[in-house]
Amino acid sequence: MAAVIMWVADLPGFSTLAEGNPTETAFIKYRKENGIQGKPIWVPLKRIAPELKHAVIVGEDAKFYQHQGIDWRAIWDAQKRNLKERRFYRGGSTISQQLAKNLYLEPSKSILRKYKEFAITIRLEHSLSKNRLLEIYLNVIEWGSGIYGAEAASRHYFGKSAEHLTLMEASWLAAILPSPLRFEKNRNSNYARKRAEWISGFVERQLEK
Repeated sequence: MAAVIMWVADLPGFSTLAEGNPTETAFIKYRKENGIQGKPIWVPLKRIAPELKHAVIVGEDAKFYQHQGIDWRAIWDAQKRNLKERRFYRGGSTISQQLAKNLYLEPSKSILRKYKEFAITIRLEHSLSKNRLLEIYLNVIEWGSGIYGAEAASRHYFGKSAEHLTLMEASWLAAILPSPLRFEKNRNSNYARKRAEWISGFVERQLEK
């Protein structure tokens, strides 16, 4: 574990992420090496529809503003579901954990990689505000083949800027985040539509409070 902490301490970019916007992440580089080209179209958080911000938090990490980067209860619940259903579920990763993986780690599954993910997540949470974490996440996350970030996704799927998304459009984008490559090819998926309806209903109830 000490070696992991030293490895994370040597990673570049934590301080610069407070102001500078990453143009390429480890995940985007990995995709390029595998023949998928693309880069984020960066927009500030204020130019992303509030509906999308709410929808992504509801769909990906409902306690984003409450936890310190790692939601141990969600991880435990996911593991119990894995054992019960005898299959791999999503694992309970928070938005901060997903961002840590996206920025610094290539896709793989190992105990060492998980330790690195936890250590990077904690470092990110101590270095950046929650809104900055969300801003970076929404600008680099994959939403299809070579489609990175909310602005590129909004233009690709709906022909408009991310600041003009409706609640249902935003909810659909949030709904496909777990498997964007799959749903890019199947935009009329009943599963994605039903999940989008659930997310939009939840967001509506939140906004009414």
